Amino acid sequence: MISSIFKKKALLLLLSVNTLHAQWIKQVSGTDASFRSIHAISKKVVWAGGNKGTVLRTIDSGISWQLLKVNGAEKLDFRDIYGVSEKVAYIMSAGLAEEGAAKVFKTTDGGNTWKVVLEYKDKGVFFDSMDFWNEKEGILIGDPIDDKPFILRTLDAGNTWQRISKEKLPLVLEGEASFASSGTCVAVQPDGKAWLNTQSRIFFTPDKGETWQVYQTPFKKGQTAGIFGLHFWNENQGIAVGGDYKNDKEKVENVAITNDKGKTWKFLTSAKPDGLKEAGWRLTNKSLLLVGTSGTSILEKNKTEWKAIDTESFHAISCFKDACWAIGGKGNLAKWGK
Repeated sequence: MISSIFKKKALLLLLSVNTLHAQWIKQVSGTDASFRSIHAISKKVVWAGGNKGTVLRTIDSGISWQLLKVNGAEKLDFRDIYGVSEKVAYIMSAGLAEEGAAKVFKTTDGGNTWKVVLEYKDKGVFFDSMDFWNEKEGILIGDPIDDKPFILRTLDAGNTWQRISKEKLPLVLEGEASFASSGTCVAVQPDGKAWLNTQSRIFFTPDKGETWQVYQTPFKKGQTAGIFGLHFWNENQGIAVGGDYKNDKEKVENVAITNDKGKTWKFLTSAKPDGLKEAGWRLTNKSLLLVGTSGTSILEKNKTEWKAIDTESFHAISCFKDACWAIGGKGNLAKWGK
C-alpha cells in the first residue's frame, strides 16, 4: 500500500514538472541558411523563408521538412512568408530594389514552382514585412519614400499590388523606418485592421489602408534600436518587442503591451534573459513567449516576472493554437513542447 501511494505521488510530481517545463525541441532543417520568417498555418503545415533563396515547408507537424529552392533567387533573402495552405504561399524578398531584391513570389503547387507577383526596381525601395487578412487580401510595408510610409496592398490574391496613396498617409520622422528582422512588423486582425511598426511608432488602419492613425510607444527610436516586431491576438490587445541589435545582450526595456487597439502602450517588466527580442506570441494558455538573439522568454498567465527559458538565438516565431515553431540563423529550427 505504501509503495503504491509513493509511486502515484511520484508520478503526479513528474507530470507536474513536465507540464511546467516546456522548451524548444530541435528539428532538422537540412540547411545552413539563415531564417527570419516562419508561418504556422495549422498544426501540420508550416512555411519558413531564409537567405540564399531558401524556403522550408512541413506538412507533418515538423516530423520532416522539405527544402525548397526558388529558381533565380539564389542571392535573395526571404524576410517574410505567408502560407495560405500546404500548396499556396507568398514569400517576400527584402533588400534594395536597384539590386533586384524587392520582390514577392507566389507558389500554388507546394513550392515546386514560384512566380514573381510583385517587383520594384525604383531606387531606394526596400521591403520590410507583410501580412494577409485572407488568401486574397494583404499588406506590405517598406522603408519610407519621400517622407511618407511606403505601403502596398493587394486585393486579388497577389496578382496586382498598389501603393497606398501618399495623400492618405501621415509624415514620417527623420530616420524613421522598420527592421526587416522577423517578418512581424505588420500585424493584422479581421475586417481590415492592420498595425505597422517603425522603431518607436505604430501606424494603424481599420479599413485596409484607406485611413490611418499614428500612435507613439515608449520605445526610443534608434538607427539599430527600437521595435522589432508586433503580435496582436485580438483587435484590442497586442505586444511590441525590441531592443538594440548592436547591443543585443544589454538590459533594456524590450516588451510593451496595449489594451486599446494600439492607441497607448506601456512597458512590461523587462523580459529575461536580457537583451533583444525580435518576435513574440501569446499562447493558448495566455502565456507570452518571446524570442530573439538573446534567448527565449516566457511570461505565464497572471505573472509579472519573466522566466528565461534558454539563451538560444531565434529570429522568428509562429504558432497555430498551441503548436509553435521558432527559427533563426544557420538553419536553427525548433518546435515548442515538453
